[in-house]
Amino acid sequence: MRVQLESNAGGKLTAKRAERAARQASRNTPVERVTLGLLVGNRGFFPGHLAKTGRDDMLRVFADEGIDAIALGPDDSAHGAVESRDEAKACAALFRQHAGKIAGVVVTLPNFGDERAVAETLRMAGLNVPVLIHAAADDPAKMGIDFRRDAFCGKMSVCNVLSQYGIPYSLTTVHTQQPDSETFRSDLRRFVATCRVARGLRTARIGAIGARPAAFKTVRYSEKILEATGIAVEPIDLSEILGRVNRLADSEPHVERKLDEMQEYVETEGIPIDALIKMAKLGFVIDQWMKEADVTVSAVQCWTSLEEFFGVVPCTLMSMMSNANMPSACEVDVCGTISMYALTLASQSPSALLDWNNNYGEDPNKAVCFHCSNLPKDFFDQAKMDYQAIIAGTVGRENTYGTVTGKVRPSPMSFARFSTDDRTGKMRGYVGEGRFTDDPLTTFGGAGVVEIPNLQVLLRHICTNGFEHHVAGTMANVADAVHEATTRYLGWDVHRHA
Repeated sequence: MRVQLESNAGGKLTAKRAERAARQASRNTPVERVTLGLLVGNRGFFPGHLAKTGRDDMLRVFADEGIDAIALGPDDSAHGAVESRDEAKACAALFRQHAGKIAGVVVTLPNFGDERAVAETLRMAGLNVPVLIHAAADDPAKMGIDFRRDAFCGKMSVCNVLSQYGIPYSLTTVHTQQPDSETFRSDLRRFVATCRVARGLRTARIGAIGARPAAFKTVRYSEKILEATGIAVEPIDLSEILGRVNRLADSEPHVERKLDEMQEYVETEGIPIDALIKMAKLGFVIDQWMKEADVTVSAVQCWTSLEEFFGVVPCTLMSMMSNANMPSACEVDVCGTISMYALTLASQSPSALLDWNNNYGEDPNKAVCFHCSNLPKDFFDQAKMDYQAIIAGTVGRENTYGTVTGKVRPSPMSFARFSTDDRTGKMRGYVGEGRFTDDPLTTFGGAGVVEIPNLQVLLRHICTNGFEHHVAGTMANVADAVHEATTRYLGWDVHRHA
């Protein structure tokens, strides 16, 4: 095996490596399918056929959008809707029966609806999930008694009673919409993202591998505040990880498989074989420990323990996890991992932890975002493995192989940063949107130019409120969904940058 590995590390693309690259290119991370409860409001003074067709229309839109529905059927209540106390109890019982599946509830009002029944259903179900209030639009040509909806008015009544009950809810961008309109479909997609974020963060388990670097007080956090919001941290000492690594032989099948995965993932030309084997061992041990600890996201100690005492950086391994929608942050920045995870839950795509690092010329709305780098390769048009140029000056180039470097490709982007505020005992943060540009940039590591409207206002907010220099980013517009989930349903103090 050692001879084969040395040959592969020599820099020539073999047929086997080309085959591996093709397999990797064909892999797509599956989008998580979401189940929503559908609560159809009805009021007997208004045409019942509107409740029936409104329910049918909504179920068709759910199916089109790949959403599974839990809803009363026409045999369970009049038109499969909710108006009476008994119908509310039946719907609540159905929701409780599927509580483990339901990530959120859509309340649709095809006519005025009964605000009491809607509120009582949600209270009795006790799901504690996001709720979206939708009202169907009237047709000005059909305002007679047989087709008039009055959902415009009914929506206000539902919101009023839900406010009295203390049940949080989300609103559509337009007060009334038809279910098959593009505006509602867009709202529904955003709501689904909100549901994923709220559910994912409430049950998150984060692996903290090693201690934070002594010099990085910026990444300190409170486990107790995280625990109060539902987020658990499972720590392991770096010595335990390296102890397990030291027990592995170079020829172990697990090591070979991990090495194969690494070479499928990124070009390793020019990287010494000893460094590749160390990375493969470390990656296998981290994978095994995360399974044992039942964690899917992580924060890893790097600077500069691993380089000095083990001889590689963990960047490629972390990049691979983040690229598979299992975010991994460096410098044991646990809150950075949470920020990445929120964006990944919303976008269903990789996220990265970046530094707000440099100005870009004289443009006040542009900056350079950078890391050494463990950025997911999805952020680059082209990526390769290299050495860590910053640490190399201290510990030697030979001890810093394993970064994933390249220029971040142009794309829309969302950013987020969450932190524990120990003085108030709360979670706080900020979110916003911008774009990665195609502006020229020649540097090392992984870096890109971002353009964010009113960037100077954001930077002032970050500095005034003492936020960290780390920020999470993803290549999608999901800031509204993340903001809605964290503020309305988790109760965090989060600023939405305009």
